[in-house]
Amino acid sequence: MSNSVDQKILDSAKSWLSESYDNNTRAEVQDMIDNNPEVLIESFYKDLEFGTGGMRGIMGAGTNRMNKYTLGAATQGLANYLLKQFTGEIKVAIAYDVRNNSDVFSKIVARVLAANGIKVYLFDTFRPTPELSFAVRHLGCQSGIVLTASHNPPEYNGYKVYWEDGSQVVPPHDNGIISEVKNVKVEEIKFDPENEDLIEIIGEEIDNAFVDACVENGQYSNVGYDDYKLVFTPIHGTSFVGVIPTLEKAGFKNVFTVEEQMVPDPMFSTVKSPNPEEPEALAMATKLAEEIDADMVIGTDPDGDRIGIAVRNLKGEMVLLNGNQANTVLTMYLLERWKEAGKLTGTEFIGSTIVTSDIFFELAKVYGIECKVGLTGFKWIADMIRVAEGKQAFIGGGEESFGFMVGDFVRDKDSVTSTLLAAEVGAWAKANGSSYYEELLKVYTKTGYFKEHLIALVKKGISGADEIAQMMVDFRENPPATIDGSKVVRVEDYGSSISTNLTTGEKTDISIPKSNVIILYTEDGTKIAARPSGTEPKIKFYISVRTKLGSVSEFDELEKVQSEKIQRVVKELGV
Repeated sequence: MSNSVDQKILDSAKSWLSESYDNNTRAEVQDMIDNNPEVLIESFYKDLEFGTGGMRGIMGAGTNRMNKYTLGAATQGLANYLLKQFTGEIKVAIAYDVRNNSDVFSKIVARVLAANGIKVYLFDTFRPTPELSFAVRHLGCQSGIVLTASHNPPEYNGYKVYWEDGSQVVPPHDNGIISEVKNVKVEEIKFDPENEDLIEIIGEEIDNAFVDACVENGQYSNVGYDDYKLVFTPIHGTSFVGVIPTLEKAGFKNVFTVEEQMVPDPMFSTVKSPNPEEPEALAMATKLAEEIDADMVIGTDPDGDRIGIAVRNLKGEMVLLNGNQANTVLTMYLLERWKEAGKLTGTEFIGSTIVTSDIFFELAKVYGIECKVGLTGFKWIADMIRVAEGKQAFIGGGEESFGFMVGDFVRDKDSVTSTLLAAEVGAWAKANGSSYYEELLKVYTKTGYFKEHLIALVKKGISGADEIAQMMVDFRENPPATIDGSKVVRVEDYGSSISTNLTTGEKTDISIPKSNVIILYTEDGTKIAARPSGTEPKIKFYISVRTKLGSVSEFDELEKVQSEKIQRVVKELGV
C-alpha cells in the first residue's frame, strides 16, 4: 500500500520507526505504512504549526498529530528559547483541560521543562484557560502553557504558549520559539528530569486568588442580584471550577446548573459540539431556563475562555446572542460604570479585531475613547495592553468568536469574569425595568444597528487545505464589484498590508501584522471578510450590514429587513 504514498511522506514516517520512538508509537506508524495510506498521509504530510491559538491537532502518531514527540519537540524548543531569553531562575506554569490525554500531556511537558532546569508550576487537575493566564503573572513566571483544543471535537488536543505578561506569544517570541522547535531533533528532547523537585503542584491557593481577582474586576454593583435567575453550563468542561465560586463570592444566589453537563467529559457526550456559539450546545440549558423561568443562560466552552449568552427578547423568548451582540452590552456597561465613576478621561481604550463588528468603533466615539483593532486572537488585544501600559488604560475588549476580557489582570479570553459581568448587567437592567436584550437595542439607537452573520466552511485534509487556499486566491484576485447593489469602495488585503480606495485608487499601508485576510467595504456600510481559521480546517466568511435605528420599537421590522439583506449577500457570494 505504501506505493501510493509520496516518497517524502513515507520517508518521514519511516524515521518514526527508529529506536528514538517508543514501541507503541513505532507499532502505530508501521500499521499506517502497511494498512492505511490515507491516515499515513494525513499524519505525516506536514508538521503541526503555531496558529492564532497555538498548536492544535488530532491526537495520534505522526508529525501532523498531537503526541508525546510533537509536544516534546515544542517544549524542548520553548525551553531552548527561554534559556536564551532569560537569566537566573526560569519559571513556567502549566494548566490543562478535561480532554483525553490532557493530563498525560501536561506531565510530559512538565518533565521536559524540568529536565532543562526550568521550574514548573503544574495544576493538580484541570483548570480554565484564563486561570493559567492569571497564574503566569501571579507567580512571576516567564512563560505558561495550557493543554487544550478549546471547542474542537474530542479527537483533538492542543498546546498554547504564554509569555511573562500572561498573554499568548506574539512576534518576535512566537517566531523565535518556532525557529527553535524546527531545529529540535527527536534524540535531543529531554524527557526525563534528574530533579523532579523542580515540578511543584499548585491548586487551591491560586484558585482563591483568581476568584478574588475575578470579583474585584468583574463586579461594579450588586443591584438586583437576589431577583435574577441564571442557568449555567460548562458543557462538560473546566469553567465551573472558577465560575461557580466567583458567582457565589459576588453574591448571586439563584444560579442553576445543568447537572448532566457539570460532569467533566472528554467526549462531550450530551452535545454534538461543545461550542457555545451554536444554539444546540446550549439546548439543555435553555430547556432548564424555560422550566424555571430563568432570565439568562450562560454556557462556556471546554477550556473556559469562550462564553455563550442567551437572554429573553422583547417577546419573552430565550434567544442566543452572537458574540458581537453579547460583547456590545458588556462593553457599554463597562463604559457606563467608568463614566459614572469619573474615570473616563479620553485616554482609555477598548480592544477589538479586524473581523469583529465595527459597532465597537461607534461605541468608542459615543464615550470619547479609542477603539484599537488587531488581528484575530486575544493575543493581539493583550499586545495592545502591553504596548499601552502606563500610557492608556484598557477597559475591556472582545472578538466576535464569543470571547471577552475585562480589565488587564487576565490577558486572554476570560469566561469566568465575563460570566459575572454578564449576570450583573442582566440583574442591573432588570432592576431598572429593562433587560440585557433591551440594553442591546438601546445601544443600536446610538450607534446604528449592526447585524452580523458568520459562514464557516469545513474543508478537511490536504485537499481541503488546497481548496481553502484557492478560495482565498479567487477572493483576492477577483473580488465582487458590488454587493447587494452597493458598490465596493474599499479593499483591505492583510496579506499584502495594503488598503485600496477603489473610488480614488489611493493605496495606504495597513500597520498591523500581515495575515491571510481580505475585507471588503461597500458604499452602504456592508462589510465582508474572508479568513482561513488558524486552528481548524475551516474558511470563514464574516458578513456585517448596518443601518440606522430610530427607536427600540422599530427593531423587529428592521431586523427582518436586514436578515433578508444578509441572505441576498450570502447568495451573491456563493458560499
